[in-house]
This record gives sequence, structure tokens and C-alpha cells, in this order.
Amino acid sequence: MKKMYFAFAVFLCAAIGFSQGTITGTVVDGDIGGPLPGANVSLQGTAIGVAADFDGKFTIEVPQSAGTLVISYIGFIPKKVNFTQTGSIGAISLMPDAQELEGVVVVGSGIIDLAEDRETPIAVSTVKAKEIREKAGNWDLPEVLKSTPSVQNVKGGAFGDGQMFLRGFDQTNTAFLLNGQPINGMEDGKMYWSNWSGVMDIANAIQVQRGLGSSKLAISSVGGTVNIVTKTLDKREGGFFQTMLGNDNYIKTMGYYSTGIMDNGLSVAAMLGHWQGDGYVDNTDGQGQTYFLSFGYVPNENNVFNFILTGAPQWHAVAGTDDLRTFLDNGRKYNSWNTDNVNSPNTLNGGAYPGGRNIYHKPVANLSWDLTFDETASLSTVLYGSIGRGSFAQLITSSGEALYARGSNNNHNWGGLVTNFNKEINENLNFNMGADIRLYNGIHFRDVREFISVDAVSASSNYNGGAYELTNAYGGINPWNITFNPNDDHSQRFGYDYEEKINYAGVFGQLEYSKGSFSTFFQGAASTQSHIREEFLNAANEGQSEKSEKVNNPGFNVKAGLAYKLSEQNVLFANGGYYSRQPYHSDLYIDDRNSNDLNPLATENQKITGLEGGYKFMGDIVSANLNVYYTIWDNRIQYSSDDTNDDNIVDEFTQTSPLKQVHSGVELEVFTRPADGLNFQGFVSIGNWEYDGNVTTTTSDENGNILSTGDPSYIDGVKVGQAAQFTAGLSGDYEIWPRFKVDANWNLYDNLYGTTDFGDSEFSTQDNKGAIKLPSYDTMDAGLSYRMLVGAEDNKSIQFRLNINNVFDEVYLESSRDNIHAEAGDDVWNGVNTENRVRFGYGRTWNFSLRYTF
Repeated sequence: MKKMYFAFAVFLCAAIGFSQGTITGTVVDGDIGGPLPGANVSLQGTAIGVAADFDGKFTIEVPQSAGTLVISYIGFIPKKVNFTQTGSIGAISLMPDAQELEGVVVVGSGIIDLAEDRETPIAVSTVKAKEIREKAGNWDLPEVLKSTPSVQNVKGGAFGDGQMFLRGFDQTNTAFLLNGQPINGMEDGKMYWSNWSGVMDIANAIQVQRGLGSSKLAISSVGGTVNIVTKTLDKREGGFFQTMLGNDNYIKTMGYYSTGIMDNGLSVAAMLGHWQGDGYVDNTDGQGQTYFLSFGYVPNENNVFNFILTGAPQWHAVAGTDDLRTFLDNGRKYNSWNTDNVNSPNTLNGGAYPGGRNIYHKPVANLSWDLTFDETASLSTVLYGSIGRGSFAQLITSSGEALYARGSNNNHNWGGLVTNFNKEINENLNFNMGADIRLYNGIHFRDVREFISVDAVSASSNYNGGAYELTNAYGGINPWNITFNPNDDHSQRFGYDYEEKINYAGVFGQLEYSKGSFSTFFQGAASTQSHIREEFLNAANEGQSEKSEKVNNPGFNVKAGLAYKLSEQNVLFANGGYYSRQPYHSDLYIDDRNSNDLNPLATENQKITGLEGGYKFMGDIVSANLNVYYTIWDNRIQYSSDDTNDDNIVDEFTQTSPLKQVHSGVELEVFTRPADGLNFQGFVSIGNWEYDGNVTTTTSDENGNILSTGDPSYIDGVKVGQAAQFTAGLSGDYEIWPRFKVDANWNLYDNLYGTTDFGDSEFSTQDNKGAIKLPSYDTMDAGLSYRMLVGAEDNKSIQFRLNINNVFDEVYLESSRDNIHAEAGDDVWNGVNTENRVRFGYGRTWNFSLRYTF
């Protein structure tokens, strides 16, 4: 019997020894392809585990020929990898975890819709907090994203006037989300970065999802979706103090402190900042503040609460456009709008007052609750609200004398709720569903911001049947005054005075299936949106307003996709979607400023179809993303109005319909880390964005009567303007010695065309010349940073940062409002007719900052 036991033991040991083996691999960052040294690799269900070396490589002995490895790294989403034989399993890519961005707990994570939450890939690029801090400087968000494939940044000339184009679509066709909260304008979908100038100070990550994206909301993401994830609850106590200097007398100072999550589960954080500067363009000075308050509470592991209040009150002088010849004669910083055009000094609040200033303050508050039921089910809810108070203050003169500052006011009250329930049905099937509710009240009127040389202003139009005078001024150019001293008196308004109420309700859901190498998803959303316009100034009965009939528009979208892993390094995917998008409020009314009359040609939904595919390669040293897309934007209307009698009343309205745009292209993005401390990233985007078919222009009067139907505009095949259809970029950084780094990025723009105006005579014949082509250009930016440790702890340091943008002072045109083609004998510059109204890009600029972190 003893021999028998002994023989069995020898056999068992031999069997175990035979089944043991070695598995090797490399753990890499899925974003940039670099190694993750120290990553944990363990065999699921056992205590066997190892750590990756400095290059991310690991070797683990396993007692079986099949099983599952669990790979994890702080700040990244853990991954399970099945193996059926021993040997090398290649590179294992981990994606940054939205829950662990820069040591911050992301609250409301269930509605933020970051791409890492889904197995089926999309075309996506992520900018992390470290890069935002270093490269943002004194820019708005679009500038930080310019090294992303198919992104074009247009600075606009003054603080906060920047615009972003994504795959050739402007900001009205790109969805911007702040911690899951939609922030595009409810009336027209526009984005005004002057309202969000502080977002870069609190951004913890920014993710650009090109095309269909992973957002589950029924939103207008034709070009894509930009998710801005801000600070919420810090895990540890700490903060920073930063000061920055820049070109044209720019200065910015801010401080931040957080208690971290204390033993009682509470967390408090606050930030306050101030900036001011003269502006790169002449007479575009501005100043503003940024504030941020966060109150968090984590009572237990199943509940996280967070309340945020943030805002960025600011004012800035505006920059006008001019013809190219005027800029060539006066310099690219010239600003005709804000030159002193009166004989006596213009003063407002004791300071020089140019032609116009934008003033705005938009406090935003949201309350988030993350509820975890168990390991398979969770609920995220965000309740939000904002009050926007702002004005464009324009100097009104007569016979060379400044009379008063007229305010064109655009205010709003906005509240909403987004909620999402997520359920992991089993290890292969995941389901979520939710709702999106928005309640919006827009308030628009003209009034007096400040009297200069007069004490009263007589209204040039009647208010409910009688002439009247304006004797009160509101707010001046101070955004805090505008917020706390609003004009609620209809008898002190003139020019136009109306409100609108826009209510939106949507439901959405997603089902995703993933097993082995295959994954697929289906998304659907349905919504309804109602509009009511209320007229005050031109109402028929004295002392009473008039409301329009209620307009209801349903909308929906559907998206589906699939992916297949050829191996752990190679993934193929394809997505498709269809949107039925409601028209914007600004399209629904014949004369949005003066009339409740509906535009009968603008009530139909726009139709958007998107198809895209991609390939992801995740290697040890090189990673790459290849994306192709084809997007159709159909049944849209271009709308314009005109005051033909010069009486400040719009009396002719022109609309061009139905417009159809087709955008297709290819994007390649490559990441590599050829040596320790050295990183390179490059991209190439090739687009073809054209109008499909010809259109007819219809002109009507204020009563909706058709005055004329124009000849067809021959725009079939005409290029879509404003954004370069070929872009390329190369960026790199090198850590010369510990904590001392240099970096640079180069961007090229080509196939850039002027804005298309379909009333232009260039499109009146079949042999039209299309939109004018602007010269190609390239820019180089560079930076240098050094982080000096303070004391023995690594979390206390002083960082010095220098940014130089457009290092070689490239002179280039970033946009044109006209399409005047150059003919023989015309005055031209680089092939462009100098009669075109254009805007030059910025020359060389710089900023230097010092940041103390504790």
C-alpha cells in the first residue's frame, strides 16, 4: 500500500510539473503605448502574482496551461486576459480609468460616457490633466485640442472668441459635455468659450470622441463629442498656487486647496483665480475671474455625493473683421472695430471704452449622486442648473460724441437632470438606460448699459403703442453687476424684447455584448422638444405680452457597432448611426427678434447618417489608430435676415434649402516611445467635405409672404469652408534629466476654404468657381518645464513652465468671410484677392508660469 501511495504521489507531482509553464508579456499604456512599470499581474483565483519591470515586461510561472491573468495598474482599468497555452501573450494594453484621473474621484461617472467604459472602440483622443496644465497657458479649450486628428482651432481675435471644428463641422454640430451635463446653447447649439474661460483651470481630463462617439444622449454629435471631466473629490489633502505672465501684459493668478476625503467622509475643495491682459489684437483687452467650490460626501462604499458651483465672470473687447488689404496696410493686429472713432475721449466706468465689449457671467451648479447597489448594478444622477447674464455693450455716438453704451443682452435660466442605470446582466452582457431632461428660459433685449454724455435715451420704436424714454442703466461692463443688478423692467428695454421657453425630455439605452474576441453594442435614444416664444416689445395690447403657439418636435437616434480582436495587439471595429435631429429654436421663427411667426420651411428634422470603421494596433513600442468615416448631413437650412429700410427692423428673410453636406475622410494616429523618457505622437487627417446637390434661395417678408424665389445656387461639389481638410501634426517630449523636460508640436493645415455664402454671385452659374482656397500654413509650438522637489516628499514641488506658440512667427490666414476669386489684374496676396474679409492668425506668443503644489 505504501508503494502504491508513493507511486501516486510521484505521478501527481509529475503531472503538476508537466502542466506548469511560463507566461511572458508587456503591460503598456493604451493611450500612448508606453510601458507601465510595476503593473500587477496575477493568476485569477490564486495567490500567484508578479510585478512588471521598468519596461513593463513580466514573467509569471503558472501551474496550469489554461486560465485567466488579471493585470492592474493604479489609475488604469484592470483587464482580464485568458490564456490557453503558455508562452508569450504579447502586449497587454490598459486604458486610463476615468475613476482614477489624477487622484480624483469622478462623480457621476455613469453619465460621463467616456470611451473606456465600452468594449467596442470608437475614434477617440484623450488629453490628460498634466498636459492641460502645461500647454493650456492662457488659451481656451479649442487651442489645447488642435493636435487631435481632424480638429481645427480658430482663435477668433479676442479672449474667449475661439472656435473648434471637428471633421469639418462647427461647434453647433459637436456635443460638449461638462461632467455629463450638455452645455451647447439650447437656442442654436453654439458654444461661447468666453462663458467657459475657467474650464481649463478645473479640467481633469478632456476626451474628444470623433464621429458617432459613445454618448448615449440624444444630442447633436454630428462631428463628435467632447467630454470635459472636472475636479470633484480629491482623495488626499493638498492644493496649489500658480501665477502666470504672458505676451501683451497678460497676468493670471490662482490658488486651490482641498481637504481630501476626511475620516468622516466629507471633502471640501475651493479655487479662486483672476486674469487680465491687453489681448494680442489691438484694443482687445479683457479680464475675468474663475471660482470653483466642491462639497463631497462619501458616507459608505455604496454612495458618493458631490455638489459643485463654478463660474468664470469676464469681459473682453471684441475684434472686428476687415478686408485683407486693410490688414496688409495696418498689420495683422489691426482692429478697426475698436479704434477711437470720436473726437472726445470715450469713457465707461472711468476707463477707455472701445467700440464694443462682451460681458458675461454664467454660474453653473450641479449635484451628483453615485449609488452602487452591488458589483453588477449602479445608478448615476446629476441635477444641474445655471443662470447666464451677459451683454454685448456697444458704444453709440452722434456727430463725433459718445452718447451711451447700448447693451444687447442674452440671458438665460437653465435647469436639467441626467440619470443612468447600469446593470451587468452577466459576464458577457451589459445594459444601461436613462433619461435626459432640460428646462430652458432665454431672455433677450436691448437696454442702456451706461450713460456717457446723456441722461436719457428716447426709444426709436414703440413699446406697446407708446413712445417712452430709457432713464436707467444696468450693470456697466462689470459681469458681477450684470448678475446682481439685472434689468427686469420691460419699460427700460428697447430695440427688441422677447423670451423663449425650450423644454426637452429624452430617454436612452444601450446593450453591449462581449465574449472572447468579439463585442457588439446597440444604442437608442428618443426625445421631444417644445418651443414657445413670447413677444413683449411689439405686442398688440398695451401692457400685455403675446405668446406663440407651442411647437413640438420629436427626435431620435440609433447607433450600433461591433469589434473583433484579431489578437491582444490588433482590433478591428465598425460603427453606424442615424440621427433625426430637431431644428434649433433660431430656425423656427421667421424673425426671431421681433415676431412670433413660424418659419414653415424650418419645422422638419435634419437627417444625419454616419458610418465609420477603424483598426487599433497596440504594440510594445508603437501604437496606432486608423479610422475612416462617411457622414451625411441632410435637410438642413441656411438662414439669414436683412434690414432693407435701415430702420432697425428686419424686413426680409432669406433661406437656402435643402442643404446637404457629405463629409468623408481617413485619420491615422501613431504613438511611440523609442527610448526611456522620449515620446512621440503624430497624426494625419485627410478629409473631403463637400456640398451635394444644388439649392434654391427663397426670400420672404416679415409676414411670411414670398417675395422672390431665386435662381438655383450651383453648389454641387463645392468645398465646405472654415476648416482645413488636410491636417497633420507631430509632437514629442523628452525628459533630459529627472523632472526637466522639453516638448514641441508642429501642425500643418492645407485645403482650407472660405466661408460659403450661397447668395454670392460666384454660385449663380453652373461653371462657378466654388469657395476660394486659402494658403496652406504650418506652426510650431515649444515648451520647457522643470519640477523642483520641495522637502523630502514628492508631492511638494515647484514647477516652472515656459510655452512659446508659433515659434517662427508664421504669417497666415485662418479664415475668410468672402469668396471673391482673384482675377488678372486684381490686388492679391499669396493668391488671395485682397477684397476678401479675412482674419489673420496670431503671431508669436508666450507665457511663463510658476506653480507650487503641496
